Amino acid sequence: MGPSLKPAYLIGFWVVLILILGYTFRVGLEEMVKTWINVEEYGHGFFIPVISAYFIWLRRRELDITQEIRQSLPGLVLVIAGLVLAILGNLATLKTIEQYAFILTVTGVFASVYGLKGLRIAGVPLLFLIFMVPFPAFILNNLSSKLQLISSWIGVEFIRACNIMVYLEGNVIDLGVYKLQVVDACSGLRYLFPLASLSFLCAWLFKGPFWQKLLIFLSSIPLTIFMNSFRIGVIGVMVQYWGTEMAEGFLHDFEGWIVFMACMLLLFVEMWLFSKLNGSNLVMADLVKIPEEWGKDTSSKQGMVYNNSLLVVLAFAVLSAGISQFYQGRIEIIPERKPFLNFPMKVADWQGRNEYLEQYYLNELKLTDYVIANYVRSSSNDAVNFYIAYFQSQRTGASIHSPKSCIPGDGWQITSFSQRLLPEITLEGAPIEVDRAIIEKGDNRQLVYYWFQQRGRSITNEYMAKWYLFYDAITMNRTDGTLIRLVTSIKPGEDVEKADLRLQALLKDIAPELPAYIPGRNLHSQTLNTN
Repeated sequence: MGPSLKPAYLIGFWVVLILILGYTFRVGLEEMVKTWINVEEYGHGFFIPVISAYFIWLRRRELDITQEIRQSLPGLVLVIAGLVLAILGNLATLKTIEQYAFILTVTGVFASVYGLKGLRIAGVPLLFLIFMVPFPAFILNNLSSKLQLISSWIGVEFIRACNIMVYLEGNVIDLGVYKLQVVDACSGLRYLFPLASLSFLCAWLFKGPFWQKLLIFLSSIPLTIFMNSFRIGVIGVMVQYWGTEMAEGFLHDFEGWIVFMACMLLLFVEMWLFSKLNGSNLVMADLVKIPEEWGKDTSSKQGMVYNNSLLVVLAFAVLSAGISQFYQGRIEIIPERKPFLNFPMKVADWQGRNEYLEQYYLNELKLTDYVIANYVRSSSNDAVNFYIAYFQSQRTGASIHSPKSCIPGDGWQITSFSQRLLPEITLEGAPIEVDRAIIEKGDNRQLVYYWFQQRGRSITNEYMAKWYLFYDAITMNRTDGTLIRLVTSIKPGEDVEKADLRLQALLKDIAPELPAYIPGRNLHSQTLNTN
């Protein structure tokens, strides 16, 4: 056994270590806190680390500092993996990776100090920290759009059950006199994330078999969807009889609180039914009771001992803090390009007319530059809407929104989706491949082409676009990227292939103009400090 270690020294070790790790992960942690403050779905994030620390504190008397360096090796491996992952996440601009790396590093530190026995004691509270990390924007947008459609459909069925005539177009509920749009704020995510966190704790503390604990946790998803849909249906009924003020202001927000409390009540009812099934006669207050044995002193009574792993962990933390000063101060390459202000409105026999996005959309998209124009072909009167969104950097929360997530808004539905290679149309010497979607809204149909032009690549898959963003940020020190989208109306009775030819005709004429405005793989560049 090593020399005795006084409690004050152990507390000092943790204080110094937390400060060093906070400095090392400062960019990712700052971004996470900003999300907690500004994104309502993650407002509960402030409570997660406090709850986790509380449950570990309850069992502090059960923890013994590991006495042998070999018992600390698994933890040291986790620390190294977390620090390496943090470096990669920061270089790749993916703050979510850096935030998960922080949790992995803290877990590794805990295992290094207290061994695998200590990790088993604190494992669930440390795992609970996962709920404080926000999802990446592109996943959040996709999830929100899908929940909007599901909630709209179930809500409309409830309205119809109340003998009210209603028509649904995507996420737009048409009551005849009024139209209600189920926007991001009504998707149910603001209930799902905190309820999932709560159900995780309830499942952990619930006394029952594992399958019941798993169902308690997973049930937060259907509970949220059902209750949010019920709320939308109730709003629709109230709007029908008492006007649109029923869907606005305090009443709208108050209904949200009622829905969340109802979800919690149903969750406890579910646990009560499981307890009955198990033969227990527990009241609601005892369903998630903290075990009485927690907090009792079950340590080996050998006293706290010094172990070289503490010094190794501190050395790794100090080294990573020094390295973070380098990679977090890395100056990103920002390519030179022409601004879209100069984008030609006359291309071959196409004549364009500029349009502009509202400030609300610009705030949401966080793009650097864009052009949106309606081009009309003088020889045939064909019309195509052309849109490019350019991001000079995607390091600070700005990222390209996939049209596949945005199209369902405003009532449009995707009825056909595929990819198409256009061998006759090239960009940077390579043929362009596009995502091809047919969308419908009532009797209106449109054909959509879009793809992600990223640092010399034409990409159709948004997840592959994220992978190349990760790869190029490390290897090229660039995160610029572009979304290109073309839309044309399909006329009544028109063959869809004619609409395809219309889009391809404009794209073929306009492609030679793009390299001046969209940086390719080889470029002249300037630099930008993103800190």
